[in-house]
Amino acid sequence: MIPLLISPEGLKVLVVGGGPVALRKCTHFSGAEITVVSEEITEGIEDVARTIIRKRTTSREISGMMDGFGIIVAATNDAAMNSEIRDEALRRGLRVNSAHGGGNVVIPSVLRRDGYTVSVSTEGRLPVFPPFAVRELDAFLDERFDIMFGVLSESRRMCAGKGTQAERAEFLRKVACDPVVDGFVRTGDAGSAMERVKELGVPM
Repeated sequence: MIPLLISPEGLKVLVVGGGPVALRKCTHFSGAEITVVSEEITEGIEDVARTIIRKRTTSREISGMMDGFGIIVAATNDAAMNSEIRDEALRRGLRVNSAHGGGNVVIPSVLRRDGYTVSVSTEGRLPVFPPFAVRELDAFLDERFDIMFGVLSESRRMCAGKGTQAERAEFLRKVACDPVVDGFVRTGDAGSAMERVKELGVPM
C-alpha cells in the first residue's frame, strides 16, 4: 500500500457504527465532513461528526447512501455487515476502511508533534504493533528532534529566495547532515547550531 497524507478539508466520510471503534475512526478523520449512521452513539462522536443519523440500519440501506462520500468506514460490531459494506464499496470503486479488515484504506497509528507527523502501519497484518511502535517513537523522538526542526526551519528562511533551487536544497542537506550542527543540537544549544549553519555557506 502507498502511505499518503491527505487534507480533511472537503473530504466526506461515511462512518457506519457508533461504538468505541467508530469513535477512533471519526477522531482520525477529524476536520472532514463526517456522517455517522448508528442506532447508538458513543460519547465523543458528536464532537467530531458533522451529521449523525440515529437509526438501526442494514448494509443494503448503507449501499444506497454511499454516493458522494470519499471514504466509507465500516465500524460496526457485526463482522458480516462490515464485510458486506466493504465489498459493496470496493465493487463501486470507492475508498473503504473496515474494522474487520480487507478494505483499500488502512488507518495508521499516528504521532503528532508541532512540526511533523509520524505514522506507523502494518497494512492491517498486525494491528497491535503500530500503537506499540508509536509509544516507543514518542520516547525516542525527544527534544533534540524539535530543536533540529527549528534549526532547519530557520535555515530554510535564511536561504529563501537566494541562489538556485538546487543550491538551496544542497545547503539544507548540508545543515541536516553536518556533525557539528548535530552536536550542538544534541546538547540543546540551538544558538551555536545556527552560528555553525552560517559557516556552511548560505546561498547568495
